Amino acid sequence: MSRRALLSVTDKTGIVDFARELASLAFEIVSTGGTAAALREAGVPVTAVSDVTGFPEILDGRVKTLHPGVHGGLLADLRQASHRAALAEAEIQPIEILAVNLYAFEATVAGPHTLAEAVESIDIGGPAMVRAAAKNWANVTVLVDPADYGRAVEAVRAGAEGSIRQELAAKAFRHTAYYDSVISGYLTRASGQSDFAEVRAIPLRRLKTLRYGENPHQRGAVYGNPLLAPGIAQAKLLWGIEPGYNNYLDSAAAWGLACELRTGSCVIVKHLNPCGVCEGDDFAESFRIAKACDPISAFGGVVAMNGRIDQSAAEAMTEKGNKLDVIIGTEFSDSALEIFRDRSGWGQDVRLLAAPPATREVETSIRSLSGGALLQDTDVDPGGEWQIVTEKRPTREQMAMMKFAWRVIPHVTSNAIVVSLADRTLGIGAGQMNRVQSVRLALDQAGDAARGACLASDAFFPFPDSVEAAAEAGIAAICQPGGSKKDPDVIAEANRRGIGMAFTGTRHFRH
Repeated sequence: MSRRALLSVTDKTGIVDFARELASLAFEIVSTGGTAAALREAGVPVTAVSDVTGFPEILDGRVKTLHPGVHGGLLADLRQASHRAALAEAEIQPIEILAVNLYAFEATVAGPHTLAEAVESIDIGGPAMVRAAAKNWANVTVLVDPADYGRAVEAVRAGAEGSIRQELAAKAFRHTAYYDSVISGYLTRASGQSDFAEVRAIPLRRLKTLRYGENPHQRGAVYGNPLLAPGIAQAKLLWGIEPGYNNYLDSAAAWGLACELRTGSCVIVKHLNPCGVCEGDDFAESFRIAKACDPISAFGGVVAMNGRIDQSAAEAMTEKGNKLDVIIGTEFSDSALEIFRDRSGWGQDVRLLAAPPATREVETSIRSLSGGALLQDTDVDPGGEWQIVTEKRPTREQMAMMKFAWRVIPHVTSNAIVVSLADRTLGIGAGQMNRVQSVRLALDQAGDAARGACLASDAFFPFPDSVEAAAEAGIAAICQPGGSKKDPDVIAEANRRGIGMAFTGTRHFRH
């Protein structure tokens, strides 16, 4: 009796050659629908699944392999005499090789589609067969990736199928788990349910393996989620060596803020925090202004510009004394690329990334935790009315300064302080264990430019000392969420110093 392989694939890459190899090794090829048609057209002998089950496909193909003739052949543990006897009694032949990949649900929902079309792209028989074969990996070789066809044939030739079956079974379960997670995520959103359900399956597919993680002794990789809008994970490398783990983190931080500003603006990030931001109409000028906020930290930083980076911007960034690790835009002009390439000695490690524009969609932030993970909505300012709480009302110009600083604040690590004008940061204090120290750092960075500028704080001031420091540096207006028990003391100090203060009503912690 010939050995039996069942082939039923949506992705037909390599399937004809694989079937020919199996046929040459005395395998009977059983197949369904389009796969069977492709094999017959190529001259490969094929047995229809309906000939194995004794039952035709029904319900427009929804039911064709859900039958003991298939699943008995996949699930029988041939090491057990009782299983062998049951197959013989039912006249079911074992299936030794299963090659299945699933209906293209992910591709369907990635483009224009109706809910009915999405539903019809949900595979039932395929995952059932894959899971059955993977459970019975001691007896069945299960293949979900055309890249594994060649090694499966070599294993059969060598009589060593057992050496790869457990590995392929694990891959098969990853395949079905990912498939189901895409479907569950899609249907959860489509039905209007909360992302914070009792069980959360998150589909992640590896896009690339990194040389290492945060440090050389750590492994790292980049994964993409097909249910999210593309972002830095899908950015295209136009020049330079592949970005590393830290490059990706800084790039995501820079790009997120850059895409909230108008085209022509510039964001410079170092170690996850902006060290310079300018909202303007010309990339070259915006870069020079952003760099001036903290030129020391800008050295070796990541630059993000939400738009097409042109020749003048490239010339500004390659001026003597500049060194940048990553430069991000939606695209680069030919002349800009030529400048970066010609001046590669200026910074041979620079990476040029073309990234898709970020969306304002509220996504879920995920952070690992020992024993699990923390999930939350991404921080997007809800808007809300600001409250002027001091005797002195900020001028229209000072309100513009505070509004700009408040757009930068969510992107700065707590305790976060931003000193700014209406279009640029002057000093940023980040990541300090007490707020007044962040205030001092931001003011020190701003220097004399702080006089007449505004100051923003991501959370309330627990004591008046931060207002005292701001007043001594010449700050004219302050915005903060409010909500401290010491708010009356803080407001009184602002009144005493002649500083206008607004309560935003929203906190923007970022840990």
